[in-house]
Amino acid sequence: MSRRVRISPAEAGLPDGGARRRTPGLRREEVAVLAGVGVSWYQWLEQGRDITVSPQVLDAVARVLRLSPAERRHLYALAALNPPAPEADPEARDMCQGLRRLIDAWMPFPAHIMDAYWNTVMYNDAAAIVLGMRPGISQNCLIAFFTDPLYRSRMGGWERLAPRVVAQYRAACSDRPEDDGFRAVVEEAKEASPEFAALWERRDVMPGGQVRKELEHPLVGTLVVESTQLRVPARPDLVIVMHTPLAEADTEAKLEWLVSPEGRRGAMFPLAG
Repeated sequence: MSRRVRISPAEAGLPDGGARRRTPGLRREEVAVLAGVGVSWYQWLEQGRDITVSPQVLDAVARVLRLSPAERRHLYALAALNPPAPEADPEARDMCQGLRRLIDAWMPFPAHIMDAYWNTVMYNDAAAIVLGMRPGISQNCLIAFFTDPLYRSRMGGWERLAPRVVAQYRAACSDRPEDDGFRAVVEEAKEASPEFAALWERRDVMPGGQVRKELEHPLVGTLVVESTQLRVPARPDLVIVMHTPLAEADTEAKLEWLVSPEGRRGAMFPLAG
């Protein structure tokens, strides 16, 4: 009801009713007509009665009431239906500048941001220096993991980590089983890497979280970091990956040196594997 009263008849493409309209917003019967449902059924829906609803009908009501992605998911939860996959709030599309500030503030530690398909959206200087992120390679993190020789040469225990990476990507795919974008990445990875193809057939699933990584950098030697995947509710289409130094191998001090002017001079691209 609270969402119905905030939509004016003009916004819904209806006459405003002039003086005959005693309350702001849309009437129940107007929402019902616009959504293509019965007036009594819609009244019962607002009253929370035990009625049968379908995703198609809820989507029609959400469209008429101009619900945000979060409000639409909440409507599904109120109706005891599995909510749709999270969507980015259109009002949060300008968050990328703030996210850029976030990963830049994470310096001297590596951080990058991926979209839902693990395509690289942005990365900080430390990710370029330490992980070898750079123009000229595949900008999809899954494909780069299997095909970029520089990254592979630096990743200690690559064979141990690879099954986990593939299982995490399958978990990401399971959120959108009909999404052609995921299918395209998987097919490209299969064609580029027989190792990926074999691991994909295992059908292992694992949620993204924290991963301990040991890196071998040509300038400073061993680096031990913890990679953490984070999500912002308003931008579920993005994944923030932040690397935190662990208390091993003097990693924090080495990272600080690598991003210093002296370290940057030694790490200028192209980097040797």
